[in-house]
Amino acid sequence: MKTLFRNKAGRLLSAVALLALTAPAMANTLNQNVSWTIDRAGTSTKYRSVAYGDSIFAGYNGSISNAGKYSATTVDAEYLSARWNADIENVRRAKSGAVARDVYENKIVAERSYMQAASTRVVSFEMCGNDGLQARSAFKSQTGTCDYSGMDAAINSCKTYVALAMDYINANANANTRLKVVSNLYYPGYNADNVQSSCTDAGTGQTVNMRDRFLPAIAKMNYWMCEYARQKGFKCVDSFAQYMGADYDSNGDGQIDSDALRYVLGESEASYINRTAVTLRATLRDANTKFVSSSSSFDYIQSDDTHPTYTGGTVSAGLWGGTTGSGAPRYSSFTNGRSPIWNQYGHERMGWALSVYQPASP
Repeated sequence: MKTLFRNKAGRLLSAVALLALTAPAMANTLNQNVSWTIDRAGTSTKYRSVAYGDSIFAGYNGSISNAGKYSATTVDAEYLSARWNADIENVRRAKSGAVARDVYENKIVAERSYMQAASTRVVSFEMCGNDGLQARSAFKSQTGTCDYSGMDAAINSCKTYVALAMDYINANANANTRLKVVSNLYYPGYNADNVQSSCTDAGTGQTVNMRDRFLPAIAKMNYWMCEYARQKGFKCVDSFAQYMGADYDSNGDGQIDSDALRYVLGESEASYINRTAVTLRATLRDANTKFVSSSSSFDYIQSDDTHPTYTGGTVSAGLWGGTTGSGAPRYSSFTNGRSPIWNQYGHERMGWALSVYQPASP
């Protein structure tokens, strides 16, 4: 049941992923802002969900003029509309290619008015992927003695701006806000990174396996996103577990892989990194082949090996402005809280993962 859905996408811009450089790459960013309302029949009550981020929340698909209509946060809005029997306006303030500092300064802070509206009930954000992608690219180009400082800088930048973002949202989101959420990073290119570096380690004199270096680094970033969420009143969507682990017990430890990989509330950094990057490493799978059972899989990553797959068409977003529009929900109700395609596309899976934290009422 391997899905054949893959949008043609370039490598121009990046998103939620791995490690990184600290300075914003302004020349390589693209605003992709969308406001889409889930217009539910029989109600005129409307609430707002606001999402800040990079190309993941933007629904980036390789185009400079459009993006996926149903990116994760708009999928989440469909679930929220059904739960509250209300219209939900999903405002996506996203910048494809933006590093964490750029998302924080030029989206969350500069565009705070969107979450200050009295109709706001949910505020979500994601960042750090482009920090990781840039650090990975820089490391892959190294020759001579390996320099790991770029990865360390990416981790520190991610920690800094995730914490600042949460503090700023806590201080500026409208008092009516019921839910604040952060999504951590999946690992795009997991299989492609299973190669040796061109540089050599100063201690061993040998080349290093790229994935061996990148995996603990992304684990550190993911840990602190979820740990800061715990400390600062946010919920943490563990996209790493949702994308990188199978939805069945592949190693016979009595736990579904995607559940076993999830951040455990209050655990230590050392425990999380050891569990996800060492103990359960054999259960990690490239999200191009997301196993939903032992015999069925779907492709969660577009052909650029970076961005999530999606379905449901596109909307204008990019150089020629963004879409403000509305449409009826694709599904009027959700059996067991899940749409029929909840696990078939990357954005559908992330949208469902966001939805599990929704409060029962607005």
